[in-house]
Amino acid sequence: MVYDILILVCSNQRNSADKLSCDEKHGLELVGDFKKQIKELNINFKTRANKSGCLGVCDLDPIIVIYPEGTFYIGVKKEDVKEIVQSHIIIKIPVERLILESWKN
Repeated sequence: MVYDILILVCSNQRNSADKLSCDEKHGLELVGDFKKQIKELNINFKTRANKSGCLGVCDLDPIIVIYPEGTFYIGVKKEDVKEIVQSHIIIKIPVERLILESWKN
């Protein structure tokens, strides 16, 4: 299936005692929260939230990326999910305070 919007949430598990991985910082919970918001808000286009492997910016985790734009969000918390869905997904206005600086236009 082809999706209009794809939300990838890093749920990588790191085998390092030095710092927590995205999964340990609630990556899988974020996937569930995005799915719940998408369902509750009855979004009228094909949208999918899915776990992913490492997105390559581990120091800023947890990370999500939204396609087709390729917008990277950093340090996403459970309380940010509804704002991201309502702003970025529904009305197409990115949540600036969470965007990875090097990805801003």
